[in-house]
Amino acid sequence: MQTDLFATLTPQPERLDLAPGVVLWRQQLTTAAPALLAELPALLACSPFRHMQTPGGHTLSVAMSNCGSLGWITDRQGYRYSPVDPQTGRPWPAIPASWRAAASAAAQAAGFADFLPDACLINRYAPGARMGLHQDKDEANLDAPIVSFSFGLAARFLLGGLTRRDKVERIWLTHGDVLVWGGPARLRLHGIQAVTPGQHPLTGAYRINLTLRQAGRPQP
Repeated sequence: MQTDLFATLTPQPERLDLAPGVVLWRQQLTTAAPALLAELPALLACSPFRHMQTPGGHTLSVAMSNCGSLGWITDRQGYRYSPVDPQTGRPWPAIPASWRAAASAAAQAAGFADFLPDACLINRYAPGARMGLHQDKDEANLDAPIVSFSFGLAARFLLGGLTRRDKVERIWLTHGDVLVWGGPARLRLHGIQAVTPGQHPLTGAYRINLTLRQAGRPQP
């Protein structure tokens, strides 16, 4: 069953409780990765990767797209969620059912029940691409966690605190890893160090990261 996807992929995945509200499963999605990544071409045919600009005019090194009823965008007008892809003028494609099922199950396993993602940010990291420390705070529902899937090249995940004065931990994320953070950790600063060159059988010279969120207001 779709809802059993996360639980059955790896019989005994390595679970690491990194901090209150932060859980990492090593290589949880390795077996399912080919099927999960097979959804990408159709999504990208609707909403291709692009390098967005920040409000200050900086071009992000990470190529991005979205799927779901809402998609995260940044431009000169600011950071926000939009139901429409500004590049195509059409709604974002729907989140694949397998992605939603795996994300909901991961959130539940981490202690966050009833997670129903309505937005998925699709990030492609080429060698040298990075993501600076930031908070995910554009979502209307900050009670819901963030669920992150890593595929392809490994990268160091930066996990800071609630302020920029706090210590930053560096955690390797490898192919098939699942990371969930929420609750007391929901607004912790985080980022990705520059990805080093390499090749992966499924993603070539890239790291693919899916972050699933509940961006809209929860239904009553």
